[in-house]
Amino acid sequence: MILEPDYDGGKMLYEDKKIDSIPVGPLGLIPLKGMEEFTNKVNNYLVEWRKERESEHKSTLLFSEYEKDNYIIKSTISRFGSGEAKGTIEESVRGDDLYLLVDVCNYSMTYSLSGKINHMSPDDHFQDLKRIIAAIAGKARRLTVIMPFLYEGRQHKRSGRESLDCAVALQELVSMGVDNIITFDAHDPRVQNAIPLKGFETVQPIYQFLKALVKSQKNLSIDAEHMMIISPDEGGMNRAIYFANMLGLDVGMFYKRRDYTKIVDGRNPIIAHEFLGGCVEGKDLIVVDDMISSGESVLDVAKELKARKAKRVFVCATFGLFTGGLAKFDKYYEMGLIDGIFTTNLVYQSPQLLSKPYYVNVDISKYIALIIDNLNHDSSISELMLPAGRINALLKKHREGQY
Repeated sequence: MILEPDYDGGKMLYEDKKIDSIPVGPLGLIPLKGMEEFTNKVNNYLVEWRKERESEHKSTLLFSEYEKDNYIIKSTISRFGSGEAKGTIEESVRGDDLYLLVDVCNYSMTYSLSGKINHMSPDDHFQDLKRIIAAIAGKARRLTVIMPFLYEGRQHKRSGRESLDCAVALQELVSMGVDNIITFDAHDPRVQNAIPLKGFETVQPIYQFLKALVKSQKNLSIDAEHMMIISPDEGGMNRAIYFANMLGLDVGMFYKRRDYTKIVDGRNPIIAHEFLGGCVEGKDLIVVDDMISSGESVLDVAKELKARKAKRVFVCATFGLFTGGLAKFDKYYEMGLIDGIFTTNLVYQSPQLLSKPYYVNVDISKYIALIIDNLNHDSSISELMLPAGRINALLKKHREGQY
């Protein structure tokens, strides 16, 4: 299911906001390979808002190129037969405030190497990002990287003789001139300690998930008697508690019992999920997580919750990777063990996934457009990062029957 993107908080924050600060520089958007469609949506919002705004200053030199038909800067990645590549910026970016958008998880992108087609890995996407930054060559006024799925974010701490890939990657970007990094639902936000003197924001799309839930599901009662938030593991408790506090709900948690004598696919296999929390019988349950990778954990959790007589089980995860395919999700849906899966369009979504009856696509393009619009004016994004006001307004509308 694909919901129409809308954003109740937009007008209040920026769409009709009187211009009270000058832009950092002319705005430019540079989509990396695989982010073109998403960036076009972001661009369309920015074009619309800036045309509608009225200000006596828009005709001045300080607002040069403020109102345009297109903010996307053309760039290309060209590859040699050996598989090596180069990045090219096809127009001037001198003095611009640039936003580079990259999806490191878009495996649908390919390139040819020695006559064979290779799918791009996160490493390939990250290397292309650095190529484009190198092509900018320090001429932009400011560089902001919008990387929703933080590259190597799962390798955020060292256990034994291991590399600290995420920290190294962040330091690489900063050393190349990047000023700000915006990501979503970082696996461990403390990785920002690797670049303490630069901007690093990790965004939680809680409002967007709630909006998608109330628009797509009927007969939702959002109160502690009828609904509960579930964390699939101890590492996600902060996220679940934040979600529960925003909605005034109780929270439950599963903890994973692992076999530490074995390593399977780079991790210790899970033996069982044990539940800590109150009674879930007859309640709608929202399982919140940062990502669905293979999906084994959330499916096991859903099965355990239905065994405890839960009414409905919905899964909300910022990133839907589905690395193990969709067959098991199909089976669990047919068996009535799972009632809906909500993930964002911040990473690649296959046509097969979008066609599933249990799947709801949560569009974040307008939210990112609002963040970019605000940052270009060097204004605070606190109101966007803290959605309590918008959530309360949404809950009020829901109780009044408007959703």
